[in-house]
Amino acid sequence: MPQNSTAPRILIVGGGYAGFYTAWKLEKHLRKGEADVTMVDPLPYMTYQPFLPEVAAGSIEPRHAVVAHRRHLKRTTVITAKVTGIDHANKVATISPSAGEPYEFAYDQIVVTAGAVSRTFPIPGIADNAIGLKTIEEAVAVRDKLLSNFDKAASIPAGPERDRLLSVVVVGGGFAGIEAFAELRSLASALVAKYPQISFEDTHFHLIEAMGRIMPEVSLKTSEWVLKDLAKRGANVHLDTQVTGAVDGNVELSTGEVIPTDLIVWTAGVMANPTVVRGGDLPVEERGRIQTRADLRVGTAEEPVEGAWAAGDVSAVPDLSGGGVGGYCVPNAQHAVRQAKRLAKNLVAVLRGETTKDYVHKNLGAVAGLGLYDGVFQSGNLALKGFVAWVAHRGYHGLAMPTWERKWRVLWGWWNNLWLGRDIVNLEAVQQPRDVFEEFAARPRPAAAAPAAPAEKAAPAAPAEKAAPAEKAAPVAEKPKAEKSAVAKAEKPAAAKKKAPAKKKVDADA
Repeated sequence: MPQNSTAPRILIVGGGYAGFYTAWKLEKHLRKGEADVTMVDPLPYMTYQPFLPEVAAGSIEPRHAVVAHRRHLKRTTVITAKVTGIDHANKVATISPSAGEPYEFAYDQIVVTAGAVSRTFPIPGIADNAIGLKTIEEAVAVRDKLLSNFDKAASIPAGPERDRLLSVVVVGGGFAGIEAFAELRSLASALVAKYPQISFEDTHFHLIEAMGRIMPEVSLKTSEWVLKDLAKRGANVHLDTQVTGAVDGNVELSTGEVIPTDLIVWTAGVMANPTVVRGGDLPVEERGRIQTRADLRVGTAEEPVEGAWAAGDVSAVPDLSGGGVGGYCVPNAQHAVRQAKRLAKNLVAVLRGETTKDYVHKNLGAVAGLGLYDGVFQSGNLALKGFVAWVAHRGYHGLAMPTWERKWRVLWGWWNNLWLGRDIVNLEAVQQPRDVFEEFAARPRPAAAAPAAPAEKAAPAAPAEKAAPAEKAAPVAEKPKAEKSAVAKAEKPAAAKKKAPAKKKVDADA
């Protein structure tokens, strides 16, 4: 949407769940020319994060799990850059593009939906060897790493290095960790049939959880069923266990056990995007999230911050249903999407001088995929397990994927996989796309060094009265023979006549 000087400017910081849905719904609710909407995000797409485990397992094409901003936001100005500063006192944000200098952007209303990033701890080796599962790039890298390790392991004899390549460690037993762990275990089990050199017993999967149980979002009985189901598939779950080190891929546990591995997936929690939270002057609560009211305006119940809104994982929104942890909505897609829809309506209401409504949403339940044809679903006291829960998982997320264009791509991929099997093409080399080109590219040869000129012997300095004649002081370059003869004849008389004056000149100069 082109900006003009009269319409209010709305700046949306972040293009994930909450940001994308806020912009999408603002386009629906705003009248033409009622406001200028700008969305800033370093990525040109929204990632549907519940699909990341299936992307890592090869069950969903990576591009189908993201939504292009510019394709589906018709009247929103999309800027692919980072917001590195928010000066709300003056209603100015600093935008830092990947190319070019940072610049300031003036706004009237700001919506902070910058999401969350992986939360890690200062454990030796984790920053250097582990990988998260918050982005589509990470999911693709995990898939390709596992496939590449199978390729390498199949070509070497049994031994420590082979065991290391076929060992996977997932840290974190929440929903994200369990789904990633189960999907990767499912992929590895399917790969064994394609590699006759590798048996099921050669693969080793370990889940590390610091608490005494997994999946706190479901009942204890349901979580225990998941543990038994994973154990049947050869998975090792370490409860009440912490990672104390991961130097050189050797995962050290608080129990003293050491697991050598080439793939460590970190899913042990998230934190609000620190670049946005720390780079602004909006109020922040003790857990590092932006303090947000129930109507999704920034501030407290008694004192809202005029012109500032927040939603999604970056915000601390009160859970009026009473089901939140610590009284706040938990950071998940279910809340982010619904908060964005309410925020868009409330923002339009404020622009029109109307009243806002509080965000109230009772958690509908939790559903997780545990690999092909296996899953778990919990809603209140109702628990579904196995194939029925897997169908519920795919049905819910297939419908929740924004835009029909994206829904059809995902559904079509699932249908193809049903008959053709999951895609196990390994494209790890795409992460270094110029390697082959550089290896065989012709390069100019280094210039040959010029031969060194022979050094001239320095003549001893002569007294002034014995100085060399002028003709020898500055030798003239040799001329071709024909030219030399003609020149000599022409110059001979003149040289003879000027011989005496030349001698005087040299003496005078000396």
